[in-house]
Amino acid sequence: MPSPCSGSPRRRPGGSTPKGVVLGIAPFNFPLNLCAHKIAPAIAAGVPIILKPAPATPLSGLIIGDLLAETTGLPAGSWSILPVANDKMAALVQDERLPVISFTGSEKVGYSIMDSVPRKHCTLELGGNGAAVVLGDYASDADLDWAATRIATFSNYQGGQSCISVQRVIADAAVYDRLLPRIVAAVEAQVTGDPADDRTDVGPLVSEAAAERVEAWVKEAVEAGATLVTGGDRDGASYAPTVLTDVPEDTTLSCEEVFGPVLTVQKVNGEDEAFAAVNASKYGLQAGVFTHDLQGAFRAHRALEVGGVVIGDVPSYRADQMPYGGVKQSGVGREGVKFAMDDYTYERVLVLTGLAL
Repeated sequence: MPSPCSGSPRRRPGGSTPKGVVLGIAPFNFPLNLCAHKIAPAIAAGVPIILKPAPATPLSGLIIGDLLAETTGLPAGSWSILPVANDKMAALVQDERLPVISFTGSEKVGYSIMDSVPRKHCTLELGGNGAAVVLGDYASDADLDWAATRIATFSNYQGGQSCISVQRVIADAAVYDRLLPRIVAAVEAQVTGDPADDRTDVGPLVSEAAAERVEAWVKEAVEAGATLVTGGDRDGASYAPTVLTDVPEDTTLSCEEVFGPVLTVQKVNGEDEAFAAVNASKYGLQAGVFTHDLQGAFRAHRALEVGGVVIGDVPSYRADQMPYGGVKQSGVGREGVKFAMDDYTYERVLVLTGLAL
């Protein structure tokens, strides 16, 4: 049976060689960027790749394919764009001609892929429930205004449908009472509506079913004793930016990734308790820590069980040159151009003996 990508892998300088054809599986929430994050490192490393865009958002992947088709110098068969329905993916995932899988998406699907192909090399980016910690030294009015604005913006951007959006705010008791009303005001100032309108801050979720799930999780938390401070309303596929406090630890909203415009705020006493609250999650993608204390920043970096710590801002930061990924149930491996290139290849050693040089 012929290979699904007929192009021959090209060896990279330094002795690294492609592990084989990559199956890159991209999600819906950043349909252009996350497709590019799969395919660009593969092309740069000379690794054939089949890119499978999300069924909800296939057009961005196909546009990338149109651009690549116009690009001269790429070997025939070095890339393919293959829109496939999710329920038809099992055979593709298990195909032995695709020894590398790079997946970005939900924890449940990611681990089911890894479990089904234990001998394949898998990179999984499985999301999280990002925490923003506000420590007691971050106490001036300007500090708290900045923190509240950033938290409100990045709990709601993309409709909250980002792996590193702010889902949990963990605030020191020294600043909690002054921070909470600022967060609520900043969240209520977010404009919901048509994403094509420049005035809109928060658009709809990817589907009405997604908004109904968010609605159900919030309702469950409120019935368990959480306080709904603002929001909590659904209109079709849109869900109003929402803030809750006193959310019980065993609710779905506390334990899982909401992937919607919902924010919980928790009061803690001191740095140790704040860091412990971050680590109490089964996820560990990124965290933000608002502090002016340089030593506290280094303590946060040592203590927090996450793939990345952002000081003085929210966790919602990614640059293509950085190693991006998480720990615990946020996945395995790292993305980023260099790191994905390394992930798609393996090092080869050449030992020369007995030769006249």
